[in-house]
Amino acid sequence: MLTSKKLLLSFLLICMVVTPLSTKATTITCNTVTDKIKPCLTYVMSGGHVSKECCNSCKSCLGNATTILDRQTLCSCVNDILSTITKKQINRITSIPEKCGAKFPFKISKDVDCSKVY
Repeated sequence: MLTSKKLLLSFLLICMVVTPLSTKATTITCNTVTDKIKPCLTYVMSGGHVSKECCNSCKSCLGNATTILDRQTLCSCVNDILSTITKKQINRITSIPEKCGAKFPFKISKDVDCSKVY
């Protein structure tokens, strides 16, 4: 059964936005972002509408993904998660960026090669 933690991590990737490079290095791990993306769980599990809190949380959390390694790590986490959830949930996850006006540098897909994410 899909855990809430895995589902939340998938939201993070979906909402990833390209942000200006920061002089402060950050390290993104699957565990560091779980709490910040909880507002998206209801939408992915049940549908309905994407809340403002979901959009804001994703953008805020992903704004910290300032390095290539950060983005590749997020991609890898999501690839693992996408293989464990239903097609309906995947469809909801992939709709979040458009609904939030977020832009991310790669396609959300089980088949994406995370080593090519920059």
